[in-house]
Formats: sequence, structure tokens, C-alpha cells
Amino acid sequence: MSKFIYRMQNILNLKLKLEEQQKMEFAAARKRLDEEEEKLELLFGRKAGYEEEGRRLREDSLNVQDIRDNRNAILQMDEYIAYQKVQVSKAEAELEKERQKLKEAMQERKIQEKLRENAFQIFMKEENAREGKEVDELVSYTYGQKRR
Repeated sequence: MSKFIYRMQNILNLKLKLEEQQKMEFAAARKRLDEEEEKLELLFGRKAGYEEEGRRLREDSLNVQDIRDNRNAILQMDEYIAYQKVQVSKAEAELEKERQKLKEAMQERKIQEKLRENAFQIFMKEENAREGKEVDELVSYTYGQKRR
């Protein structure tokens, strides 16, 4: 039996490498999104701390400067949070873009694997036909030798 050689194996190998690279890029985009979401959560935590401090300042003694500073800090946190929400949205968009690229790379790889599988099926049919022909020739030869 002869050996099966897929003539587009190098293309299949390239598609596999491209898919692996795309998986790494997707993972990096996912990591960036996680980091941005973590920053946003930290900002919400800081804002909650400032709000709690503001309530405490209003309950204790009325130091107008401290209350004003606290209010400014809360407003500043709102700005930081708004900016960070934009960053999270950008990271989500980047992640979705990478997800699409990964999906396309996987589809291309699957197409190449299906083509290889089809080529192998054709090879096996041809190989079986060749072996059947050899068996027929061998049987005809041995039958002819017995008749003589």
C-alpha cells in the first residue's frame, strides 16, 4: 500500500498556526477586557468610599471645606468612571473583533481538514481499486497456471 500524501498539507499547517495565533490574540483581548473591568470596579469602590466618608462628615461636625473636598472627589470619581466605561466598551469591541477573526480562522482550518479528509477518501478508493485489480490479476495468473 502506498503512502497518502496530501498535496496541500502545508496550507493546512499554515491554517493551524494562524488559528493558534488568533487564539492567543483573543486571549490577550480577553485579558485586556478583564483588566479594564477590574479598574472600573476599583473606581466604583473608591467612589463608594468617598460617599460613605461624605455621609460621615455630614453627621459629625460640619466642616464645610472637608465636605466640599469630598464632593469634588466624588465628582472626579464620576469623571474617572465615565472614562473607564468608555475604555471597557473599547475593550469589548476589540474582544468581539478578535472573536470574529478567531471564528473565521477556525472555519478556514475546518475547510482544509475537510478537504484533506475528502482527498484521503478518494485515495483509499483508488488504493482499494488498485489492490482489487492486483488480486484479480493474481487469481487469473494462478488459475491460468493450474489449467496448464
